Formats: sequence, C-alpha cells, structure tokens
Amino acid sequence: MQIGEIIRKYRKERNMTQEEMANRLGVTAPAVNKWENGNSMPDIMMLAPIARLLEISLDTLLSFQDELTPEEITHFIYETSEQLKSKPYDEAFQWSKKLIEQYPNCKELIWQTAVLLDARRLTTEIPDSESYDDFIVNCYTCALESENEITRNHAADSLYGFYLRKGQYDKAEEYLSYFSLQDPERKFKQAQIYSNTGRIDEAYKEFEKLLFSYYAMASAALHNIYMLVMQENNLPKAHMLIDKQQKLANVFDISSYHELTCRLEYETAVKDTDAAIKTMEEILASIDTMADFRKSPLYEHMNYQAPSEEFTADLKEKILTCFRDEETYSFLKDDERYRELIK
Repeated sequence: MQIGEIIRKYRKERNMTQEEMANRLGVTAPAVNKWENGNSMPDIMMLAPIARLLEISLDTLLSFQDELTPEEITHFIYETSEQLKSKPYDEAFQWSKKLIEQYPNCKELIWQTAVLLDARRLTTEIPDSESYDDFIVNCYTCALESENEITRNHAADSLYGFYLRKGQYDKAEEYLSYFSLQDPERKFKQAQIYSNTGRIDEAYKEFEKLLFSYYAMASAALHNIYMLVMQENNLPKAHMLIDKQQKLANVFDISSYHELTCRLEYETAVKDTDAAIKTMEEILASIDTMADFRKSPLYEHMNYQAPSEEFTADLKEKILTCFRDEETYSFLKDDERYRELIK
C-alpha cells in the first residue's frame, strides 16, 4: 500500500473530503488529490501534520510495504529464525521488534514472528523469560485484527495456548469465540479447559463426542472414496477400502452396518452370489446392533437414546425393499436363499 492509498483510506474513515483535508493542512485540494493518486508525494515537512490529522502514527503513514507477498513473509520469518539460532535471545528479540515496526500493518508477519519468539522461550532457557510476555501477547492481539480469517484464527489459537500455559483458563476460553461452534478444534480446546479446571464429566463428554464425530468423518470420507473408486471400476482398491471401513468400525466400537453396505455393493458389482446373500443376512442382523456403541466404554459418558422398535422395524423394511430391487439384484433371482430372504 503506497502513502497515497494510506492517506485516502484514513481520510475516508474520518469522513473528510479532500477539500476539508487541504484546508486543515494549508494546501490545495488538487495537491491532496495528487497524493492519493500517486502522482506526487507530500513534502517531508507535511508528514507529521498529515499523521496527526488522520490520527495515525508516522509508522502507519510511511508503511509503503506493509502488504508483503507470501514470499517476502517467508524470507523475513527465515531471517528471524536464523537470528534466534545464532544470537542471544534478547538481541534476536530486538531485531524482530524492529522488523515488526517496519511493517506494522502486516498481521501475518507479526503473528508468525511472535510465534517464533514465543516458541523459542519454550525450548530454550531464556533469562527473565516472562518479561517478553506483553510484547508477544500484543503481537497476537494485533494479528486478531487481520482481514484474513485464517490469520485471525491462528492468532486466537496462539492466545488460547499462551493463556492455557499460564493457567489463566477463563482468559484462554475467551478466544474460543473466534472458532465456529461446529469446529472440532474448538470442541477439543473446550474439553482441554474442562479437564484443566476439574470439570471431569464435561471433559469426558466433549472428548467422547469428538471421538464419535471423528469416526463419522473418517467413515464418510472412506465411503466417498470408495464410491469414486467404484465409478472407475477399480475393484482391488474398492476391496481394500471395505477392509479399512471394517477396521475403522472395530477401532471405534461402531456397528459394522456401513462397512457391510459397501461390501454388498462390491459383491453386487462382481456378481458374487454366495457372498452377496451372506452380506445381506449380516446387514439385516446388524440393524438390531446399530446402537450398541452406546455400551462401549469409549462413550460411557454420552447419553444417546436407544432407537425405538418402530424405527428399527421401519429401517428393516426399507432395507428389504432395496434388496427386492430386481434390476440391481437380478443375478440373485433364481437363488432360493435370496427369495426366502426378501419375503
């Protein structure tokens, strides 16, 4: 962002016209217009009055290069890392501080620099380590103002971690608001706070709900990969994915129903009569055990309601209706076991 763009930005934020700004500074409106369009630069003697009028610091006014490219940020972070490796911490800290002062509006650079400074204190014995707390927290807080959502989330995560380490759990919890309520990362952090503040039952529930949701996400991902593989008729890979589904269900103490449905689709594709009928029988039998995960010690603090008999019966009838599809299961129509199954 050039100086003219900075002048225009903060002038408009203060609802000031070019004419009003010119009158306050004792210059002409065309002169202000030229500054903002990059056709000329303010005289050096005008810089301080402009900054005062716009209520910004000279650092902000003169931040010609505050919008750094990702490559430039990477370069500066590498230099910061090298400073921390080769020089005493305070000397590297002062160097980093000057770097941030040079680019006060680059929130990503500020956050990444603070992360390096903070991490160094955790891995190395630093004299008077806590004296750097305020600066590092201020950097994280500054990054919270970023227009980039990812940078804001990173900054909130860093502040959460900082206050968690300090045992200031109420303060750490404040920064969870930067994460979506449905974000598993937020739920995990909330569970950590419950655990660290003695709310053990609540911690158990949050961790167990996360465990169950992670299974659902992993299972859904495997199933969708399986569907893509079947479209490509890659049967060996499809068989491998079915095996993964079964192992996943076993690890998380979940009913094998979903794994069985994938297996049936595979066996139908290859027209394996014996295997398909056996799997159909297992699917119907598994309906009664779909909620058995509630009995697992992995989920003993969760209060899931058992499915009603009506729900189970309705589901069974819907599955049988699917099994009766003549087009899909035409290769089974002459098998007595199949005809008995779908009655």
